[in-house]
Amino acid sequence: MCGIAGLIARDPLRPEHYERVSLMSKAMVHRGPDGEGHYYDKHVALAMRRLSIIDVARGWQPLHNEDGTLTVIANGEIYNYVELRARLQARGHRFATGSDCEVIVHLYEEYGRDCVHHLRGMFSFALWDGRVRRLILVRDRMGEKPLYLFLDRQMLVFGSELKTLLNSKLLPFELDPHAVDLFFHFNYVPEPRTALRHLRKLPAAHMLTVALDPWKVEETAYWSMDEIATRSGDPVEAIRAELETVGELVVRSDVPVGVALSGGLDSSAIAAVAAKKYPGQMHAFSIGYSGKPLHDERADAKALADHLGLPFHGVEITQDWMVRFFPELVYWCDDPIADLSGFGYYAVMNAARQAGVAVMLQGQGGDELFWGYPWTAQAAKESFRKGAVPAMGQRRFQDYLSVQWLPQTWSKRGLWNWGTSAGGLRTSWESFLRDRDSRRDQAVFYDLTPDFRIARRQMRNWYAPAFVESLGTATPYDPFTIAQPWPRPDILLTRLICSTYLLENGMAQGDRLGMASSVELRLPLVDYRLVETVIGLRKAQTDYELPPKAWFRTALKGILPDWVLRRRKRGFHPPVIEWHRALFAKYGPLLHDGYLVQAGVLKPEAARTLSDGPFALGAVVPPSYKALVLEMWCRRFSDGG
Repeated sequence: MCGIAGLIARDPLRPEHYERVSLMSKAMVHRGPDGEGHYYDKHVALAMRRLSIIDVARGWQPLHNEDGTLTVIANGEIYNYVELRARLQARGHRFATGSDCEVIVHLYEEYGRDCVHHLRGMFSFALWDGRVRRLILVRDRMGEKPLYLFLDRQMLVFGSELKTLLNSKLLPFELDPHAVDLFFHFNYVPEPRTALRHLRKLPAAHMLTVALDPWKVEETAYWSMDEIATRSGDPVEAIRAELETVGELVVRSDVPVGVALSGGLDSSAIAAVAAKKYPGQMHAFSIGYSGKPLHDERADAKALADHLGLPFHGVEITQDWMVRFFPELVYWCDDPIADLSGFGYYAVMNAARQAGVAVMLQGQGGDELFWGYPWTAQAAKESFRKGAVPAMGQRRFQDYLSVQWLPQTWSKRGLWNWGTSAGGLRTSWESFLRDRDSRRDQAVFYDLTPDFRIARRQMRNWYAPAFVESLGTATPYDPFTIAQPWPRPDILLTRLICSTYLLENGMAQGDRLGMASSVELRLPLVDYRLVETVIGLRKAQTDYELPPKAWFRTALKGILPDWVLRRRKRGFHPPVIEWHRALFAKYGPLLHDGYLVQAGVLKPEAARTLSDGPFALGAVVPPSYKALVLEMWCRRFSDGG
């Protein structure tokens, strides 16, 4: 695991360019506290910071091929490096280190840019081909490892974090109005955008090539869920087999490996599968809250850890700790991300590092891949219906009518949703109007979530008039407006939830807040071969109308004890209301005539109202919290971070 950065320019680099790359490297020390490496050429400057995981003594970057004509810097892990290395050695390649990332240059010698199709893991890398004077940037299929880009007519600058590029002083800090509007609707900025006008991300599963002779920049996608082949067979057997394989791959490490464990199904599955494959003793880490409220899952986590024989470490988060650390939390997230549960990521990774564990496994991806969120299954159902009717005028209300005589769950939120929907009558009418009045190529997706709906109703009233005008024709529906004909809606919805919420909320926080403590996070449930297995099976026999996680839960029988499989899904929820009040008591006044007002995003009177921390009924993340996050993010990063 590392941080990478660099630039390539049309004209020969000057000394100040190398200094800029050095500044970028210094901004990534947390991603690689064990050392650094550089590579300089006439038009290219590369830098990396190393967190030693594989071949601790020798695996330093940059890495080269035998004659030094190829150079690579990489962030992440190539899980199948053992198998690739043996195959390449059989073809005559000689390795200088035991690093997993060294296979990249030798694969490139064999296959050129198609080398990426042989890699299984999480990675972003930059490969300089000195023979043809070409730089290649690549990001893994699911986007676990980030890569930010700044491109003008003369130069491409890249880095593992947003703060890395800002520290170069090569690009201005200028908010992108459309990205800001997306942030207030999604609680994060969907890629490839960032909150800044001149900075973007290389999308997941993409490759960018910069050639010098002549100067040419080309970007292509090398993998897509939509193109995964249909797969027949028993879903339970296929998923179980792939879980066993990935469980063996992700524990490859020369330093201790641990697992972030809650009481949920996903992390429990990872703990059970990985612990029996790990050659050492894996430690489990879990968080809870002072007072042990309803959503404290430490007792459930410890019960499974004891069952598996894993030493258990519990961390208690106090409100004072969270409030005191909040400005740093915003900073370490790198992007503006409005998620109060994010402090949990930091706390568990920090505890692991203090215990001497530098690699952590986590269960992110299970909910997104296996319909763990009921609203995504509902979105698939409604998108099927919308796509099936070719003309708006042919829609009939009776086709939308769905009455729920009882709540789906008897939780507070379940009762709230049932009551506010009038037992389904109100939501049926709203669905009918939405499909009647919206564009046909707009899928039913995030507009089902309460935060999106609240933002859609309120934000134009909070924005300054000039900011509204600057949005032009851009809308928050753009990320899920896809030209017809769509792929099958259940496949489309899986892709959408993975490329938005999973990628920019879950995986982004996991990576940045793990690296804040110099801990590498591995996510077995987003392994691309497992994803291909699930999507291929889904194309043959859809599962969105089955109970949540039906395939996954059944595949885990015999792997997890029945008392874990029978647990009710509780979700990961901190004491939101109490934390929200405490944060606004301390930081709310920052919104008064703050950065967002001075930059013309919010009306002054709106900022004063939001500074009191109003919490909209039904909201998960209210607009006031989003405004506070963005305000603090702008204050910290506008001076370069």
